Amino acid sequence: MAAMLLSTMRSGSVSPSWAVRLAARSLSTTSSLQAQVQTKSKKTLARPGVKNIVLVEGVRTPFLLSGTTYADLMPHDLARAALQGLLHKTGLPKDAVDYIIYGTVIQEVKTSNIAREAALGAGFSDRIPAHTVTMACISSNVAMTSAVGMIAAGQCDSVVAGGVEFMSDVPIRHSRKMRKTMLSLSKAKTLGQRLGLIGSIRMAHLSPELPAVAEFSTAETMGHSADRLAAAFGVTRLEQDEFSVRSHTLAKQAQDAGCWRMSSPSKCQDNGIRVSSMEQMGKLKAAFIKPHGTVTAANSSFLTDGASAVLVMSEEKALAMGYKPKAYLRDFVYVSQDPKDQLLLGPTYGTPKVLERAGLSMSDIDVFEFHEAFAGQIMANLKAMDSDWFGQTYLGRKSKVGAPPMEKFNLWGGSLSLGHPFGATGCRLVTTVAHRLQREGGQYGLVAACAAGGQGHAMVIEAYPQ
Repeated sequence: MAAMLLSTMRSGSVSPSWAVRLAARSLSTTSSLQAQVQTKSKKTLARPGVKNIVLVEGVRTPFLLSGTTYADLMPHDLARAALQGLLHKTGLPKDAVDYIIYGTVIQEVKTSNIAREAALGAGFSDRIPAHTVTMACISSNVAMTSAVGMIAAGQCDSVVAGGVEFMSDVPIRHSRKMRKTMLSLSKAKTLGQRLGLIGSIRMAHLSPELPAVAEFSTAETMGHSADRLAAAFGVTRLEQDEFSVRSHTLAKQAQDAGCWRMSSPSKCQDNGIRVSSMEQMGKLKAAFIKPHGTVTAANSSFLTDGASAVLVMSEEKALAMGYKPKAYLRDFVYVSQDPKDQLLLGPTYGTPKVLERAGLSMSDIDVFEFHEAFAGQIMANLKAMDSDWFGQTYLGRKSKVGAPPMEKFNLWGGSLSLGHPFGATGCRLVTTVAHRLQREGGQYGLVAACAAGGQGHAMVIEAYPQ
C-alpha cells in the first residue's frame, strides 16, 4: 500500500505553513475567546422516541509529563482526584449516580478494577457498581459510550465515566523463565527442591520485561508505524514540525486565556506545552526510523500522567436535578482496520460513518477535535480524507470525505502539546468540544481518535441550547 499511497498522495491539497499563518491568526484575541456567542440555528439531531442523553459536566486533572509532579502517586489517586473534582464542580450527591465506568490501558496490578477503587476513594456510595474498560487510546471513549448505552437502554439515568493513565510507574515484570521458577519455588516442599530451583536461575533470567507501546500482532512500535504512514502519504518533516508548533502555540494561547480552567480548575497547569521555533524543531533527530525518519520526539505526543471524568445523564434526569447540560451526546461509531499499514487511520474511517449516521456533512460541523498521537498521523489522516482516490479505493465512496477546515480544527491545542494519558484523552476531547461549541457559538462538534490495534472512534456532539 505504501508505494501506491506515496505516488498518489504527494500532491495532496492539505497545504503546509500552518504555524506561520495560524499563529498569526491564532485564537483571535483573549477577549474573543471569552465571549459567549449564541448558538447557530440548525436542525437538531433529536429523534422521536429516542432519549436525549447529555453531557452535564467534564473535568480533568492537569496533564503532566510522566516522572514529574505526580511521580510518587498511584493511578487510582489521579482517578480519585478527577472524580472528586467532578463532585465539587457539580455538587452531585455521592449516592445520586447509578453506575461508574473508567478506562485505562496499562493497569496497576494492585487496582485491577480502578473504577471501583477510585470511586470508593472519592467518597461515592459503596452501593454504586463500577467497572473498568480498556481499548487503548480510546478507553475513556468506550467508558462514555457505555454510559450512553446504559442510559439509552433504560438501565441507568446517571453515569459517571472517565479514564486515567499513569506512566510514571508502570508494571515491570520478571522474565517468563524467572516467573516460572518463582512460582515453582512457592510450591516446593523440600529444601532440596528449593535449592535445585534456585540453582537453575541464570543471569539472563533476571532481565526485566517492560511494557512497550507496540503492536502485539506486528511487533512494531506506534512511532515506527506513524513514520511509515507519514512516508506513505508523502507527509514531510517540515509539515509535521509546523503542525506540532501550531499545536503548542494554540495550547499556550488557550492556557493563557483560561480556557482549560473550565475543565481543569487546579492551580497546577499542564506542563508539557513548549512553544518552539522551527529552527529548534529542525535540530532534532529521527526517533524511530533512523537516520532518515521524520517522526521526532517534538512532533510526537509525550508520555503523560492524568485523569478525566464526565457526568452523563438523561436530559430528563439532568433537568430534574437542576443541571444545565453542556451538550447532547449524539451518534458515535467504532471502526477497525489493518493494524500494519493503517494503524492510525481511525479518524479517516470513523468520520464519514458517524456523519452518515447523524445525517450531517463535513460543512455542518462547527468544531473538530481529533486526537493528535503524532503530527505525521494527523497529517496522513487529513490527506487521506482529502483524497478522492483513498475515498474510492479504501472507503468505498464515490469521492473524498473532505479534510476539516483548519480554522475549526483543534483550536485549543491537542495531544501533541497537552499530553496524552492513554486512558483519559477521550473525555478531554469531548469536554473540549462542548466548551468550544459554547464559546464559538457552534451547534455541532465532531471528535475522532485512532487507537492501537488499528481501531478508532468518532462521535457527534450537539451544543445544548444556551
